[in-house]
Amino acid sequence: MKLFFVAAFLAVAAAVPSSYKPEYKAPSSPAPNYPAPKYPTTSYPAPAYPAPAYPAPAYPAPAYPAPAYPAPAYPAPAYPAPAYNKDNKYADITITSQSDERNLDGSTQWSYAQSDYTTREESQVQKKMQGVTYDSYGKESYGEVLGNTNKGSSYWVSPEGQKFTLTWAADEAGFQPKGDHLPVAPVHEYELPVAPVHEYELPVAPVHIPFNGKGYKIY
Repeated sequence: MKLFFVAAFLAVAAAVPSSYKPEYKAPSSPAPNYPAPKYPTTSYPAPAYPAPAYPAPAYPAPAYPAPAYPAPAYPAPAYPAPAYNKDNKYADITITSQSDERNLDGSTQWSYAQSDYTTREESQVQKKMQGVTYDSYGKESYGEVLGNTNKGSSYWVSPEGQKFTLTWAADEAGFQPKGDHLPVAPVHEYELPVAPVHEYELPVAPVHIPFNGKGYKIY
């Protein structure tokens, strides 16, 4: 029986034309009037951004052309002509040779020669000798000290043409120059005084002769 109603319903549905559409009317409802929402104002702190670090700009060094200055023009100095003595025949003396040696042991040796035939040479060495020394308190003492000994020679010609040669040595005995032109101390020749001779007779001690009390000598 149920199958019969289902089949009848399907047959009616199939008989209804497919172009049938029901007509619906939109409901005319008034638009709702909602109040505007009031939201609380939010206070945000100002953001603190780190200062940006920019790299220093690299500018190319400017290339300036070298300035061209005109060369200054100075007047030539006017020096007065030197006035030389006409009688000075050694006005143009020059050094013809020279030497200078300094050694690690403290010794030295030097010499020179000039165009006027003047020469000089000198040397010195260190030597231990007896002498006076002073301590840090100024106290004086006598003992071994380190000193310099010196020796040398010199030759020159005087303006009158006289030739001189001088040699010297300096050590613990002092300065000892030698030269034919040096003055010589005079030699005093005198006789030494003689002590006087006193001639006199020595006194004779008296002789005592004992007696025996009777007038006779006792021998």
